[in-house]
Amino acid sequence: MKIELLRTFLEVSRTLHFRLASESLFITQSAVSARIKLLEDDLGVLLFDRRQKHLKLTPEGHRLIKHANEILFMWQKAKQDVGMTDQNALQLVIGSIMSIWDIILQNWLQKIHHNMEDISLLTNTYSPLELRKTVLNGVIDIAFLFEPPFVEELVTEKVATIPLHLVSSEPGFNITEQNLNNYVMVDYGASVNAQHMREFKNSPPAKHFIDQPRVALEYILEAGGSAYLPRQMVFEHLQNKKLYLIEDAPVYFREVFAIYLSKSHKAKVIAQAIQYFPDVDF
Repeated sequence: MKIELLRTFLEVSRTLHFRLASESLFITQSAVSARIKLLEDDLGVLLFDRRQKHLKLTPEGHRLIKHANEILFMWQKAKQDVGMTDQNALQLVIGSIMSIWDIILQNWLQKIHHNMEDISLLTNTYSPLELRKTVLNGVIDIAFLFEPPFVEELVTEKVATIPLHLVSSEPGFNITEQNLNNYVMVDYGASVNAQHMREFKNSPPAKHFIDQPRVALEYILEAGGSAYLPRQMVFEHLQNKKLYLIEDAPVYFREVFAIYLSKSHKAKVIAQAIQYFPDVDF
């Protein structure tokens, strides 16, 4: 089945090694090689450059990765939707950028699980541009992002405001010196980035740039440093004195929005699910 060929392709593109891919997929190396050859023959292009010692993706292989991931997601969506034994169950397909998953959505999914027993969840991660497209195309039912599009066909609801606090692995930091030690710049979007650049214009450039708050948190816990991070993500570490709040640093706020099609046949279910976000901001 072509789905298995695409799964094999994605694993080889991840490992760039037939043997490692075979171990991950629990099939023989020759089977991996045969599947890649079948896929290449079917597409009429080479997906990997085998001329060098190390395997490399061809330009065509790079372009296939996005399509392969989309096809596998749609296949999973179809299997889950068609295969649900409970006729009253309704599939809810949710998409978000990765950082919002880390900050607020995992707890929200737990509330849906406990309070909406007839809902079957399917989740995926997208870029902001892909989220807009997939909601408009009906691929996903509800999406979460920082900067929503203003499109007539979409309902937009603010679900949370996230406070971002500057924390450090070292106590007693003086913000007036604007000399952030091992500062990690986390990407929270254009508006927060612009505020930060204005208020820290006299500071040296950030040492590291990390687009995921969770990754930045784990980094400074292990290696030391400072970063702007969501309050609820660092609360436990502040209590345990593993991190320290820089009290006189400006606090930024990032709003999280849900978007969905206004004419979606799941609109009532989506509206009900959104109610399980807390009434107060984080």
